[in-house]
Amino acid sequence: MRCRHFLNPILSPLSFAKPPSRPLACRARAVAQPLAQRRTALAEPDVGISRFASSLPGFRGGLKQRYSDFIVHEVARDGALVRLTSFDLPDEDVDAGEEADPDPDLPHSLESFRLLCGDADADTLREFLSRVSEDDSNVSPIILSPDADKAHRSEVHDFFKRNFKFLATDTVEHNDGVQRCIRVRLKSGPRGRRNFGEKARNRMGMGSSRPSGWRDDRPFDSRVSVIWPYHLGKYLRFHLYKENKDTQEALRVIGKMLGLQPRAFGFAGTKDKRAITTQQVTLFRVHASRLAALNNKLIGIKVADFNYVKEGLVLGQLMGNRFTIILRSVVAESEDVIKAAVDELINSGFINYYGLQCDDMNGVREHYKEHGDIDAAIRNFPRRLIAERAILQRLKKYPGNYLQALMAIPRTLRLMYVHSYQSYLWNHAASMRVGKYGFSGVIEGDLVYRKECPFGEGSVTGASNDDNASASEMDISTETLLEETIQSVKIADSEDLLKAVYTLEDVVLPLPGSETLFPGNEVSGIYHEIANKDGISLTESIHGVEEFSITSIKGGYRRVMQRPIDCDWDLMTYTDAKIQLVETDLDVLSKAKPSEANKLLSTGTSYEDSLKTSGATILAETKSIGSSDLLPELAVKLTFTLPASSYATMAIRELTKTSTSVFA
Repeated sequence: MRCRHFLNPILSPLSFAKPPSRPLACRARAVAQPLAQRRTALAEPDVGISRFASSLPGFRGGLKQRYSDFIVHEVARDGALVRLTSFDLPDEDVDAGEEADPDPDLPHSLESFRLLCGDADADTLREFLSRVSEDDSNVSPIILSPDADKAHRSEVHDFFKRNFKFLATDTVEHNDGVQRCIRVRLKSGPRGRRNFGEKARNRMGMGSSRPSGWRDDRPFDSRVSVIWPYHLGKYLRFHLYKENKDTQEALRVIGKMLGLQPRAFGFAGTKDKRAITTQQVTLFRVHASRLAALNNKLIGIKVADFNYVKEGLVLGQLMGNRFTIILRSVVAESEDVIKAAVDELINSGFINYYGLQCDDMNGVREHYKEHGDIDAAIRNFPRRLIAERAILQRLKKYPGNYLQALMAIPRTLRLMYVHSYQSYLWNHAASMRVGKYGFSGVIEGDLVYRKECPFGEGSVTGASNDDNASASEMDISTETLLEETIQSVKIADSEDLLKAVYTLEDVVLPLPGSETLFPGNEVSGIYHEIANKDGISLTESIHGVEEFSITSIKGGYRRVMQRPIDCDWDLMTYTDAKIQLVETDLDVLSKAKPSEANKLLSTGTSYEDSLKTSGATILAETKSIGSSDLLPELAVKLTFTLPASSYATMAIRELTKTSTSVFA
């Protein structure tokens, strides 16, 4: 649940008779500022982040001094690490056996079709297939008998997809506006040869076998009119490598080059902007060659590891993220202090807060706040700020109608506002839980995940089924518990405490919804107390707008404590702040396939190339890096994996005992 777009305060346009004093405010990455606070500075206590898990002293260190100091690799649902490994194109040829006989049991398929649609349509289809088998390039579409049953038409469409993959179907309407029937045509594939000159004729349906009065002079349904090899998966899956760009921005650049809207891309989660990240992305019916051709034009972005699959990605379809982080300019009393802090993080973990991050658009917002100039604000807001621009454009069309303005935001983003408020409540509840009851273990009334059902079993569907998968890979699935696992949570009672069945790692807190339980102790009160102050009900909708109501979603749970998985760390020294201290995927690939990678790097270079020495990346291959004439500085390199909903910045916060507050 990595929320990216938030208004501040949440839902405020619904309750203002005049423009709110701050209609567009700080974009928090995970939590939104509460209704009562409208400060320019967004500090950790504002969003409920106020405790540390350990009392050990921390150490000072600079995070993201260079964006190459923060590298993220997505962990796919099967536990595989998503890396940039190859720019090769996938094989799109048909297997020999498949090409020879794509429909080995034609008589059986025709008999099944007869049972489904009747004798007349079966005879029509047999005659059509006969013309196709004679290699008749001028074969025209056919229209089946009228069918008023939508469910039956869907069954017929599915039948053709399963049994006649070289044919395409869509639904056409009679001139009377009532009757509908299915139209069948030839498409590409080993059995789908057609004369290019007749393409327009076939596409428009002219000369097709049908009774008069049918509106088949329109183009075929766009879902089937695109010629796509039947043997390929309909989605192109690829690995997106990006530098210093957020996911939406990178996909917008690629989409613009391909002539596609951003919504055409599917991805499992958004990744940090000031970082180098690699993740999986899918596209519907786009050939790998089109995408690969962009690599020489893209700056700070690369696409590779192409593969055709049957299904596209949607948000949440990942197990986690693998982080490689460099903390520079480290200052500590001794190396032992650093070791003790890292060991404590590995063994005990950190409070699993939702983190925060703001951007630098306050100037634009303040100008709009003071002058109310919508046109100027639209010009100055970058296109990546989808929500802000959508609101302003709707307000320009409907001045003063703030509900209409909110509804202009894409639905997925609208839902994220509710999720952000859930996160805000969760943070405050977590701080109260550890502040009042400490870290010694489970206390009566805590919510815990039932031991009789292994933790995480229902939290990520399609998790690895490999019996040899490491425990660390499987542990990644123990992220925020999704809605289907709600019934697996219970309130710990005195008997549980006597048996010592549960530990602190089993304790969860709710993300409020219509079906979530609240703790059976005083922590429950903090949810309702804060919500009441903000004029929000956790039990009923008070404004009637379902998408902005917590009661419209089932809710979920999130572990209070999170330990980093497979955590490694190292100390290194350097003397040049411009030197890169960790290898990127492109660096590794350039060693394995130098000619291929260097060709891409020669044109689509990264933003930090100007800081690299003599065109060659200098990496931390030894303990000390840089000139021996300068005083060395200390850096800490950390590598670890977290579930998809956990924040690496919260782990770093625990190490350094330093606030991650960002001032807009």
